[in-house]
Amino acid sequence: MLLQLEGVKKKYKKFELDCSLNVEEGKIIGVIGRNGAGKSTTFKAILDIIRVDEGRIRIFDKDISALTAQDKEKIGVVLADSGFSEWLTVKDIAAIMDGLYEKFDKAAFLQRCEEMSLPLKQKTKEFSSGMKARLKLLLAISYGAKLLVLDEPTAGLDVIARQQVLDLLREYMDVEGRSILISSHISSDLEGICDEIYMIENGRIILHEDTDELLDRYGVLKVTEEQYAALDKRYLLRVQKEKHEVRCLTDQKDFYIKNYPELVIQRSGIDDVITLMISGKEVM
Repeated sequence: MLLQLEGVKKKYKKFELDCSLNVEEGKIIGVIGRNGAGKSTTFKAILDIIRVDEGRIRIFDKDISALTAQDKEKIGVVLADSGFSEWLTVKDIAAIMDGLYEKFDKAAFLQRCEEMSLPLKQKTKEFSSGMKARLKLLLAISYGAKLLVLDEPTAGLDVIARQQVLDLLREYMDVEGRSILISSHISSDLEGICDEIYMIENGRIILHEDTDELLDRYGVLKVTEEQYAALDKRYLLRVQKEKHEVRCLTDQKDFYIKNYPELVIQRSGIDDVITLMISGKEVM
């Protein structure tokens, strides 16, 4: 197990994190939720930027407090509020990285920057949002990290820039033994690359599912009040009553297709799951 969180808690005045999750070798794990749900707090705890009140965090089968400098060099990080001074050029940053990381491949990094249309001698404050995002990710994968921890790496990017970032992640995973923990509130990004999804709301994991299972087994029933009253509700996770219909989230879509052929049952996407898990009510 490359990363393991067990009962990790962090209490603030108006917010409390209570989180457990695992990242296995060779997997891309997505954490999805609304802004303020606890994604960034979780990632800062993993990176020891904040100290947790309870629980255990293990990376590379070591307690986080026992990680050596060499261990930390195996972790690549992208955070929304981190990075080098924007008055530096890519060449300036490469020189700094060369002194910080033993396995930083300066020549390969500069070549990749040129391939990704990142000017080497231009101050990064003049870069577009997409260029900055590509630069951050290229830095994170430039020194042979085994684990990437990426907090909203595609936030604020247009479709083309997001696709370039996702392509870099797929390429990174071509090497055996690597893993990625990535957060996003853009569901389509995670649907396309993640092996598993954790959904966080109010600091707590409210759903953990294999991505393929989530997309195949989950569904949304759209029914009238009368149809809802007659439903077998054993496999309904959340219900949302609207003006003209009732929307029901299930993780046993095939059961309802087989037993209620007259109903409208849609294959759910991650957006549907998020909306109903957060806005819907538990079935009583």
